[in-house]
Amino acid sequence: EGRITTLMQRMTLRQKLGQLIQADITAIKPADLKRYPLGSILAGGNGGPYGNERADTATWVRLVGEFRAVSRRSGAGIPILFGVDAVHGHSNLPGATIFPHNIGLGAAHDPELIQRIGAVTAAELSGSGIDWTFAPTLAVPQDLRWGRSYEGYSAQPSLIAAYARALTLGLQGPITAGTPLPANKVAATAKHFVADGGTEGGKDQGDARMSEAELVAVHAAGYALAVETGVLAVMASFSSWNGVKAHGNRYLLTDVLKGRMGFDGLVVGDWNGHGQLPGCTPTDCALTINAGLDLVMAPDSWKGMFDSTLRHARRGTIPITRIDDAVRRVLRVKAQLGLLDPAPMERGDPARVGTPDHLAVAREAVAKSLVLLKNNDGVLPIRPGARVLITGPGADDMAMQSGGWTVTWQGTDTTAADFPKGQTVGRAIAAAVRDAGGEAVIAADGAAAAKPDVAIVVFGEQPYAEFQGDVPDLAFRPLAGEAELIARLKAQGIKAISVFLSGRPLFVPKLINASDAFVAAWLPGSQGQGVADVLVARRDGTPARDFTGRLPFAWPADARSPITAPLWPVG
Repeated sequence: EGRITTLMQRMTLRQKLGQLIQADITAIKPADLKRYPLGSILAGGNGGPYGNERADTATWVRLVGEFRAVSRRSGAGIPILFGVDAVHGHSNLPGATIFPHNIGLGAAHDPELIQRIGAVTAAELSGSGIDWTFAPTLAVPQDLRWGRSYEGYSAQPSLIAAYARALTLGLQGPITAGTPLPANKVAATAKHFVADGGTEGGKDQGDARMSEAELVAVHAAGYALAVETGVLAVMASFSSWNGVKAHGNRYLLTDVLKGRMGFDGLVVGDWNGHGQLPGCTPTDCALTINAGLDLVMAPDSWKGMFDSTLRHARRGTIPITRIDDAVRRVLRVKAQLGLLDPAPMERGDPARVGTPDHLAVAREAVAKSLVLLKNNDGVLPIRPGARVLITGPGADDMAMQSGGWTVTWQGTDTTAADFPKGQTVGRAIAAAVRDAGGEAVIAADGAAAAKPDVAIVVFGEQPYAEFQGDVPDLAFRPLAGEAELIARLKAQGIKAISVFLSGRPLFVPKLINASDAFVAAWLPGSQGQGVADVLVARRDGTPARDFTGRLPFAWPADARSPITAPLWPVG
């Protein structure tokens, strides 16, 4: 604190205000920092280095290094923070280790695994030069029509609390006063504060109408554990609580989070979220800073936001005491990351990305995330020597199994080529079947030259993120004649195993009834081998791993939401 005080005493007003504003790489160049001394840069869901969303690790290192070098030479010489949405591994980066989305990790019910996932993610972020992730997401989805439901671990606040602690520790390690985080750790962000999973109708960025008692009991549990564990940042939600947007809610951000909960890190905004406040625009919003936001995410509006904030500061519309508090909070995080040290540690080692031990953790996570909902006559695991047809629209589709927030924001154009160290579910199963002495064919249309003993049909939701994933109900809407495909297989006397890829439980009665076995595989990510480890027996007749996953959310008995009639309960 003394070093931060000394640093702040020699900072100009422009230099202080720069620490309060964050720009996206698509809208700023390193040279801009010479005039506008911003404190933070982010790479959003659709942004890659130099306009290339498929840039390699070394290119990320170069980009971060260029911004950091200019920031060190300009103004007060304070290095920038660089943040990304690493929400299921370092998911912006092709070749990185991609884990199941949070709903699948919730099915694993394994905090120790979550801590290891955090450590892997931190190492790969650091390997690409980055020191801050906008994770963990601590939403408690109540209405699964919400397009971000898969970003929630569970409907159980107790599990989310345990995971909040585990992932924070994995990403950051334990916080020790006066000792910076090691180079293989990064700053974590608890988000989105608060009740983004409790909006009416499951509407993204909607309104959570509830008492404070319910807010605390259901939606705040993860934040309490994250703050106690030392999480360095908290992100404000786009959503509202009883009609008041979180970005402008002084009671929640200042009185509760910073006061009652004792949070002394930085509160960051979400993508131009301040622009939704009454009387505000993306380029002008004193209200959000006065409410308690310390770092305004102004991705493409940063220049106007800087200029207007400077005017507000000079007029006193934003008090200097609030500015100094925000600056101190940002600098605390930078100090904890070692960025204020005379010789800051260097991040940026591409060899840390996609290593065999990291990939093994992801494979384990996939296996532990699978939930077996039906298994008539013990058709699973597939016996050694079997003749297997692998079919369905998701059989060989890296985008479907990885979901949104994978290379691109919506994840619709992700391909197997993006993750050469991974495997699609179908290819992984085929390899395991052959290793066990059987035969395997992948045919999306279900056509096979010889009649198989069993067919694995991989299908489910197409990729989506945020509001584009909002749906009117929980009915699964087949896109590729999945019901007809299973019926055709059954008519030939072929046993059908369904592997369902989805970001939420959905009402699929006909497909469940028609299947001999039904597996909820969620959005497993790049390591399809984890699915094969459970579904396919080895030559000795046993699988590499058994089914251990349990439902993180109830499975609906009809298409209504919130779920009132579960076919299978949580857990």
